[in-house]
Amino acid sequence: MQTPPISFQYEGDGIFRPSSQFHMRAADKHFVVGEHYKLIEHHDRSDNNHRHYFASIKNGFDNLHDSMLGEYPTAEHLRKKALIRTGYRDERSIVCASKAEAERVAAFIRPIDDYCVVVPLNCVVHVMTAKSQSMKAMGAAEFQKSKEAALNFIDDLLGVEHGATARSEAA
Repeated sequence: MQTPPISFQYEGDGIFRPSSQFHMRAADKHFVVGEHYKLIEHHDRSDNNHRHYFASIKNGFDNLHDSMLGEYPTAEHLRKKALIRTGYRDERSIVCASKAEAERVAAFIRPIDDYCVVVPLNCVVHVMTAKSQSMKAMGAAEFQKSKEAALNFIDDLLGVEHGATARSEAA
């Protein structure tokens, strides 16, 4: 069983104490007195960082050339496809009996998820979906890396220097 996050307060002299009775009970349930445990600092994601990211995505979407709106019809399409194209994705492959069957399977899958990328390659259909960036699914460090990768992808689409979209400059 995985130990849930338990908040501790540092009291000096190497002493960490659970931050509340709730965390004290969790520590008692998951830890054994006298055992050694490694403590790793955890930084929660900032709401401001999260809002900045989505505002930057919207800014990038607002500056897309009209010719790109077929592939990126909404800001959410842009965000998810940027994540997929930068490697923050889940992939599934379906092996088919023929290239024609792979084309039919790909055509069937595409409308199921507006945001996925479906690539039939010979007899195999590759289906890629964006990784969730929810706070539960992605910690602060991975979120920051995925944020930077997605915004750099959008800057490249717009033909502007990296960071321009995040600074809310007109692209």
